[in-house]
Amino acid sequence: MRLSEIAARLDCVLKGDDAEISAVVGIDESGPGHLTFVSNPKYAAKAKDTKASAVIVSPDFPDIPVATLRHSNPYLTFARAVEFFYTPPRQEHGKDSTARIAASARVGEGASIGPFVVVEDDVVIGANCVLHPFVHICRGARIGDSFKAYSHVTVREFCRIGNNVILQDGAKIGTDGYGYAKKDDGSYYKIVQSGIVVLEDDVEVGANSSIDRGTIGETRIRRGAKIDNLVQVGHASDVGEDTLLCAQVGLAGSSKIGRSVILTGQVGVAGHLEIGDRVVATAQTGIPSSVEPDKVISGYPAIENKMWLKSSAIFKRLPELLKRIEALEKSAGQGA
Repeated sequence: MRLSEIAARLDCVLKGDDAEISAVVGIDESGPGHLTFVSNPKYAAKAKDTKASAVIVSPDFPDIPVATLRHSNPYLTFARAVEFFYTPPRQEHGKDSTARIAASARVGEGASIGPFVVVEDDVVIGANCVLHPFVHICRGARIGDSFKAYSHVTVREFCRIGNNVILQDGAKIGTDGYGYAKKDDGSYYKIVQSGIVVLEDDVEVGANSSIDRGTIGETRIRRGAKIDNLVQVGHASDVGEDTLLCAQVGLAGSSKIGRSVILTGQVGVAGHLEIGDRVVATAQTGIPSSVEPDKVISGYPAIENKMWLKSSAIFKRLPELLKRIEALEKSAGQGA
């Protein structure tokens, strides 16, 4: 594909030669015939020496020896360009002979249902669903159009899923919340988890993540939220629109997460608290109390990121500082 065609389809400004492009690759692996991108300033220097035929950059990026495609959002442009050169495998329409669809279930037109799928009684699924092998949709679930569930996904009973939802391999929606009442003899009585999970439109849930149902009420993941692999969302939590929960994030029960929040890897959130809109928590942050909107936080217990960076720079000097303090105390004692 010629660069000029890519530029036209992606609404970019082409500067330089109209090269023939065969693939989109990362800047470190790029060579002749490749299109790459720079969206992070720390990689800007690599663009000057790249062997790629062209680089996707921002409009104000300095001129470099190779051609550039200029767009105000280089990373999004890169993501769209990848689609020109890669077509994911498509499951054929129809139902595999080993799938078991209950007589009372209703599945919309254009469905692709793979081997050993089970759809139980009173399930409703919209048009153009794709159910990969061993997907299990439990009794009474309600699912919208263009639903895609990869292998070994489970949607538990009575859960509600909107349109254009993607569940990656092994995702579990509506598993029992962690609810037990202590008995007089010290053992635990399991509390029935009668609530449901609601996934709104355009939600994606990563591989082997679990979203729990509560004793009553609902656990809700709001429109456009993206949940990474190995994430635990506790019962009765509420995750806001366009929020990102990255790998190994854990939300304890009844957490309320605002809109456009980013919780990066291994962030832990205590239960029954609120995180305001647009909060960013850096990796391994522990959040024991509510957070106001528009904060960037780090560490445990979570504090503002700038303070955390200053504090962490001091940690390795603590043994030396302790020795100096002890020496000063000893000197002061002798002086007295």
